[in-house]
Amino acid sequence: MTIVLVHSPFLGPASLRPLADALGAEATPTVLLDLRPSVVAPPVHQVLLGVFADVIGDAALPGPVVLVGHSGAGPLLPAFADTLEDSVAGLVYLDAGLPTPGRSWRDTVPPELYTRLRDRTREGLLPRWHLWFDPDPLAPLDPALRADIADEAPEVPLAFLKEARPDVEWPGPAGYVALSSAYDPDLTQARSLGWPVAQLDSSHLAPATDPDPVARAILQVMSQMLA
Repeated sequence: MTIVLVHSPFLGPASLRPLADALGAEATPTVLLDLRPSVVAPPVHQVLLGVFADVIGDAALPGPVVLVGHSGAGPLLPAFADTLEDSVAGLVYLDAGLPTPGRSWRDTVPPELYTRLRDRTREGLLPRWHLWFDPDPLAPLDPALRADIADEAPEVPLAFLKEARPDVEWPGPAGYVALSSAYDPDLTQARSLGWPVAQLDSSHLAPATDPDPVARAILQVMSQMLA
């Protein structure tokens, strides 16, 4: 079994690299993708799915995989799994949104949030993720880690927020690992669906700042999910 870590489209692999190392220390085969080149021009979803399938195909991973999607990668996990056909054993949502097939990001957030981001675009590109917020969520991080995450965050096209998400359902096992209160509604929904869940009193960026307990929580949920 191989874990494939999928970073948010609004961040880069640095946001999950410490988690990948922590999972590796648990003797768990782990692959960390870099999907940043696929989110720079519309249609983002179409390019993103194609690049994902190509990267996984080139990696020639042995055996089945479990996709672990953090943050904004969560709603896309079923579509990612669909591109890999029968090789996916399960999905784990890591402090992430749940799928909203056929609906856009804009459809799922308060209108004022979309308007605020739209008004801050430059040549059709959104500001980097950490600049969406006040205060900056990266400010408390170790300076080197903060620089890595900030430098990798892409300027995603505003059009991505308006694109309908792939209309794909996932019929297989799924689980949820909650790190922050921001995703409480998704955690509640996961519980209502009967998924195995783990809840840590941590932060949204804990995969980078405190990865060891996050790794253990993922493995716990996977064990229950695939039992």
